[in-house]
Amino acid sequence: MLTTRDNSSLLVVDIQTRLLPQIQNAESIVAANAFLLKSAHLFKVPIVATVQYVKGLGPTHPHLADLLAGWDVQPIEKATFSSLQDAVCKQAVMSLDRPFVVVVGIESHVCVQQTVLDLIEEGKRPIVVRDAVSSRRVADLETSIRRMESVGAIITSAESLAFTWCHESGTPEFKEMLGFVKEFDVARGAINTDSKK
Repeated sequence: MLTTRDNSSLLVVDIQTRLLPQIQNAESIVAANAFLLKSAHLFKVPIVATVQYVKGLGPTHPHLADLLAGWDVQPIEKATFSSLQDAVCKQAVMSLDRPFVVVVGIESHVCVQQTVLDLIEEGKRPIVVRDAVSSRRVADLETSIRRMESVGAIITSAESLAFTWCHESGTPEFKEMLGFVKEFDVARGAINTDSKK
């Protein structure tokens, strides 16, 4: 049941510019995903990213796109809601041969949920990061989290997952990750402050 940097991969689903303005807690979702991307790269966890109907929904959020580009990760364009129903994306995920697949992105009740259900069908153990997924409506988000958990998905938080990948303190990686944690805390604090205005 323990997720490690060696037995997991990260799948980033459809965090796109034209959809984000309609998404609950969009800025927090971007901050959480940036934190996870940096952590995954630090701990050498393989990353796969997708985009859905770019003509209508736009490209990946610029900050996340810059991070992905810096590590030569090109988002896979798909038409199917489930990432695993797209042949290219399915090959990218399954070829990694990692039992745990961390799934983040939007929308939780559509592309994320369908991807998670297909991962389970394929014998994978999906991990859904609660503060890194969202939907346009709260009810859809919460219902999808309950459904995914009920069929075997593990629900966790971004920081909890990163510390699991890190495994121990006192290492150079731990110190670098603490920098990511501080950035994430600052981003969340700024978002929370802005939301109170």
